[in-house]
Amino acid sequence: MLRISKLTDYGTLILAHMAGSPERMHSAAGLAEALGLGLPTVSKVLKTLGRHTLVTSQRGAHGGYLLSRPPTQISVADVIDALEDQPFGLTECSASAGVCGMEGECRIRDNWLRINGVVRQALQGVSVADMVHPTSGSPFGPQRRPSGPDPGGEPAAHRLHGPATLGSRMTAACIPAPRADDQEIR
Repeated sequence: MLRISKLTDYGTLILAHMAGSPERMHSAAGLAEALGLGLPTVSKVLKTLGRHTLVTSQRGAHGGYLLSRPPTQISVADVIDALEDQPFGLTECSASAGVCGMEGECRIRDNWLRINGVVRQALQGVSVADMVHPTSGSPFGPQRRPSGPDPGGEPAAHRLHGPATLGSRMTAACIPAPRADDQEIR
């Protein structure tokens, strides 16, 4: 199964929130509050994004974090590269050469490399700005999905973060419900 880590998901959420007001200085505490995430998790993600030059930080009473470049110039691939522990790849041999003993005789490696390239290109084609305001002409534009209660009376669910809640604090991005394990991510 293809799946990004929880930290990468949170990093994308944080950057999308920041992209909503890219000129504004964002504090880690303010982001944690606005997104319903644990402060230690937000701080860890911001530090990692800073090491990978996706955000810049300023110290002091009026300090915080800013996007390092316009949100249209930060791709989802950039976020994945910054926050995932391993190089991007759908298979081990498409992420790094020389890790499989069968690599030389493998009949499908070239196809995996091709598929990996297509997925990578798609991730590079989606910016943080697209995560906030998808363009209508793009294959990543807004998708029609039910809003409000479904016929069974339950709120609509986001495919990544579960049920939507009434009175959400932010509509530009999905807000995961705070979880006890947010404090434990290291």
